[in-house]
Amino acid sequence: MIENEIEARLQPETDLEARIIADPDFQAGLFWGTPRYGHPEGPVINHIPEVLANVDKLAISTEMRRKLRLITYVHDSFKHIEDKGSPRDWSKHHGVYARKFLAKYIDDKLLLTITEMHDEAYYCWRLFALYNRPEKGQERLDYLLEQVGTELQLFYLFFKCDTQTGDKIQTPVRWFEQTVKGIEIVQF
Repeated sequence: MIENEIEARLQPETDLEARIIADPDFQAGLFWGTPRYGHPEGPVINHIPEVLANVDKLAISTEMRRKLRLITYVHDSFKHIEDKGSPRDWSKHHGVYARKFLAKYIDDKLLLTITEMHDEAYYCWRLFALYNRPEKGQERLDYLLEQVGTELQLFYLFFKCDTQTGDKIQTPVRWFEQTVKGIEIVQF
């Protein structure tokens, strides 16, 4: 019953997507989450279709769309096991868990890196705009750009698709678009 609901809500298009959403480790986190700032939709299973709808608005190649869909499925699906202690243990961030999970299915290192670092542009923006730590923000942004390498556009597209959901503030995306060179800015 639950598997039918998951399939109906997430509508896999490929065999790989179907295998991912049938995986019990993936399913374990889908119903985590209550309505909150940034995610008024509550559970992760409600967020994924919002991001997928944004992916569908993009005029992109089939391959780029396939990659964005994979990131979308897993990016927040491990928030239920993330350690939110203080100080933050970044090795226990939900993106790290998402990368480890996705690595069972693919070996595309850049796609795995983007999955892991999908929130990183937001954290960079916070260092610049909220914490007035531009040196640390630039250091973190430089590291992000080095890690995503040739897939910068893919990273940006996912960041935009993910951020234009719920009631998330749009300032981090605008900041990224104004700060980072080499991306093709999209509107939808």
